[in-house]
Amino acid sequence: MNAVVEQVTVERPPSLIRQALKLRRTQIGITIATLIAVISILGPFVAPFGSTEFVDSPNLMSVPGTVFGTDYFGQDVFSRFLFGGRSILLLALAATSIGIVLGTTLGLIAAYNRGRLDEVIMRTLDVILSFPQVLLSLLVISMFGPSNLLIILTVGLSTTPRIARIIRGAAVPVVERDFIAAAEALGESRRRVIFAEVLPNVTSSLLVEVNLRLTYSIGGIASLAFLGFTPNPNSANWGLMIQENRVALTEQPWGVVLPTVALALLTIGTGLIGDGLSRVSAGIDRGGKGE
Repeated sequence: MNAVVEQVTVERPPSLIRQALKLRRTQIGITIATLIAVISILGPFVAPFGSTEFVDSPNLMSVPGTVFGTDYFGQDVFSRFLFGGRSILLLALAATSIGIVLGTTLGLIAAYNRGRLDEVIMRTLDVILSFPQVLLSLLVISMFGPSNLLIILTVGLSTTPRIARIIRGAAVPVVERDFIAAAEALGESRRRVIFAEVLPNVTSSLLVEVNLRLTYSIGGIASLAFLGFTPNPNSANWGLMIQENRVALTEQPWGVVLPTVALALLTIGTGLIGDGLSRVSAGIDRGGKGE
């Protein structure tokens, strides 16, 4: 009798991102965030006026050739709005990237080495974490003056401890698993064990935290602009637009309403994406049937 060998195909479970994309909240979040990102990136190319071009008298609701009138300085509100999102988005992405790299690296090193090195890293990060993000940024920028590079570095460094703590917490049980001991027994270097063995097993937590930190970076950078901490005081910036036009809110609300709504939608969009990722990572709505 001929032996019959059945070939068994093992289906791998879908990735975290693929599962999250099935959720309605994630789809809505991606749609909102993409819309605001497209406006931020392509807006300057379709703006009817320059970002600092004088159009007419200040705070007019109806001006020929404009959509939302003029702002506090007589500039086109709609053009300023189209120019104002790119800087916040780019600065937030750059700052979050720095926080991701530093926080993930420090969290993995602390989890893998434990002991004294772990204590030194985490207690140092706790000192940074004790300062509120905006307060720390204000302190540093007040000392050295506002610049885009300094804003990126301060916001990025202020997000580092939070990412490091999450990654360390997720990596500690991974480090104690048998396949890590097997990799060490085979003579793999520490760097390879950390980044090739441990890191792939904490990507779920990392994705959720990255999205959350991006949301806070957007809010933090917009807050700094609102407080006037920008390299160019008259630059097109949504946070700065709110600060400039709030004094004439009753006469010309669009200078405040447009950037406020855009920042709120961007925050809501990234928040919905992060919520979808966190629900799937926690095992909630893993089948993709939730909202």
